[in-house]
Amino acid sequence: MKKRLKMPKVSGEGCCSCCCTPCQAGENVIPEEDDFFTAPFNRNRMEIFDIDPNDTESFFTNAERSLIVKEVLDRTQFSPEGAAEIRFGVFKLLNEGVYMSAFPLHEGRYKRDEEDPTPFDGLDKDRARLYEAWARPGRWYCYQPLDLIRKYFGEKIAIYFAWLGFYTTMLIVPSILGVAAFIYGIVTVFTDLPVQEICNSTGTGSINMCPMCDKDCNFWTLDTSCFYSQISYVFDNYATVIFSAFMSIWCTCFLEFWKRRQKTLQYDWDVADFELEEVRARMRPEFEFKVKKRKENPITKIKEPYMPLYQKLPRTLTSLTVVLFMLALVIVAIIGVMVYRMVIVTVFYLVTDPSWVGSNATLFTSITAACINFVIIMVLNLVYKQLALFLTNIENHRTYTEYEDSFTMKMFLFQFINYYGSIFYIAFFKGRFLTYPGSNDYVIFDNFKQDSCSPAGCMVELTIQLFIVMVGKQILNNAKEIFLPGIKNWCRGKSQMKKETDSNLYMRWEQDHNLEKLQLLSLFDEYLEMVIQFGFITIFVAAFPLAPLFALINNIIEIRLDAFKFVTQFQRAPATKTQDIGAWSDILTGISFVAVLSNGAIIAFTSGFIPRMVYMLTVNPDEDLHGYVNSTLSVFRVSDYPADKKPLANSTEDYCRFKGYYSGPDSPEPYQYTTEYWIVFCARLGFLLVFEHVCFFLTWLMAFAIPDVPGSVKRLMLYERQLVRKTTYDAAFAEDREQAAHNNQF
Repeated sequence: MKKRLKMPKVSGEGCCSCCCTPCQAGENVIPEEDDFFTAPFNRNRMEIFDIDPNDTESFFTNAERSLIVKEVLDRTQFSPEGAAEIRFGVFKLLNEGVYMSAFPLHEGRYKRDEEDPTPFDGLDKDRARLYEAWARPGRWYCYQPLDLIRKYFGEKIAIYFAWLGFYTTMLIVPSILGVAAFIYGIVTVFTDLPVQEICNSTGTGSINMCPMCDKDCNFWTLDTSCFYSQISYVFDNYATVIFSAFMSIWCTCFLEFWKRRQKTLQYDWDVADFELEEVRARMRPEFEFKVKKRKENPITKIKEPYMPLYQKLPRTLTSLTVVLFMLALVIVAIIGVMVYRMVIVTVFYLVTDPSWVGSNATLFTSITAACINFVIIMVLNLVYKQLALFLTNIENHRTYTEYEDSFTMKMFLFQFINYYGSIFYIAFFKGRFLTYPGSNDYVIFDNFKQDSCSPAGCMVELTIQLFIVMVGKQILNNAKEIFLPGIKNWCRGKSQMKKETDSNLYMRWEQDHNLEKLQLLSLFDEYLEMVIQFGFITIFVAAFPLAPLFALINNIIEIRLDAFKFVTQFQRAPATKTQDIGAWSDILTGISFVAVLSNGAIIAFTSGFIPRMVYMLTVNPDEDLHGYVNSTLSVFRVSDYPADKKPLANSTEDYCRFKGYYSGPDSPEPYQYTTEYWIVFCARLGFLLVFEHVCFFLTWLMAFAIPDVPGSVKRLMLYERQLVRKTTYDAAFAEDREQAAHNNQF
């Protein structure tokens, strides 16, 4: 552990002064801490450390003492000498029922009684200070006191809140621009020519459209999709294209500036070399005592536990097999939702009274399918988390960091497919394999064919799916975090109080024991929730520009909910060191890469942006979209329907129209792709290549131009290293001189 040296103060600002919420709580709440240089603590050279002789108890913080005690309890052996199985750790005793619980106590009550005369600046307990300055709901607008969070909970929880605050702050600009893009869509929707043409019941809107399903559906006119096309335009216009490009660049900005912020925290909190030290000296007790083979460490020359490849490989393959099986199960669930869409949309199309239901069949199907998909996601999450934890325990990783990274990657891979699978289907696959009416190419089984998009496109369905899954997940998680811990704690407290004849006998440790227990990897769910959200606002932002706004609102609430939960509702978390956010950093980088490709593909293949641009440049160079809707509809002869697929009612016209670029029934090769189709297809591919190349170049340029370590931090690190080296040398020289003087006496 690095502790404070007797050195001059470092010029500069502390962690609390540059954090992530709008206002500061004030020094009367949390006194500002001095900056100082540190060095690894050594009992033999205590004179070089800044120790108050009148208050030696405060030299190690409460979190540091908690960390030391936890290490001792985790590693203490209790098996009889010579026993075949080595038994160790307090958690083994907990599992065997020897102890009921083991946890560090909170520092007193978090809230003063109303009659307590203690002034606000007279609070001497960190828990009370954290509640008053940070966890109390009325402090939602204040800076996060990261140094105090670290002092009370340890680096792991502190760096989570630092990351969450930084992420929330970075969402402000995208939220403003996303709202601007949404407002632009609302303002211009009634002046957009293609929308006007679809809604014109006496013009283009009167076009007779082919039934949306075979045999059981009727013909319909284009103007019945007016409302659908208006909603589609609000989320699919020129502003959203620009916004998508901005968000692709924003991802890199966020990650690069977070690296700088993280390096500053690592220096301030003395954890820059933690993972290197962990690999060298701090292995998991489960690995240390369960692995029988020993191998000499080439650096320390000490024999250490070692798991050879022939033991590690079967464990890894077993874990991989189960993970692949679960991923296949998720894909099956997604296919089930797809089948539901195909069946229900046909049922809705059959509804003729009221006719509004039948005309909006696609909209109703999308809403119900998204709700069902959300329920399936929640159920599979509960099952897979326990399974992933079991598999990670089987793998028996050497260090805590490796253990958490392995668990994180398993869970995120599962969650990625679980949350995003249906969205990818709507964005890139739905309706892509449909050809012309009456064709057998798209029939799946019986009379149900592949789910198709409205003539206005699939953007509305994609937006609905995103909104329900993203916002529904946030509402459910926040409701669970607000109500469940409080209700459970209240019930346990009342039950305990009934057993006590005197309320004064309800001891501090009993009160803490009745709080909600922190689960293993307690921060994992918090990180996962935010990273999944990060994927929603980056990978699919082209379809839902309001996603950053919903994320910003949720995160402002989330910071205070998590703070309130850790300070008041949960047992105190054992202090844990870490130097970064772990595997989540690599996952965020991967999401940023996917976001560029996904946004480019959504604009190119799902949005109507490219066909509109091609029409203006090739058909109507005057940049006028008159006739655009008609150009996207092909002609089908009603008599060409096979006998077993003819619609319910006969059309008053001999022809109907359907969406696509196909040759007419009287052409030499009827119902084949036209030249316009291939022009649009090439334009889509060209746009995708240009979009992703430009975005990747700009992100690379920004990553190159923004150094990971701020210059001021780098200079302080070099200066501290030199100062510590000199101080250590002077202390050693003084010891040698004292020893020499002692020897000369004899």
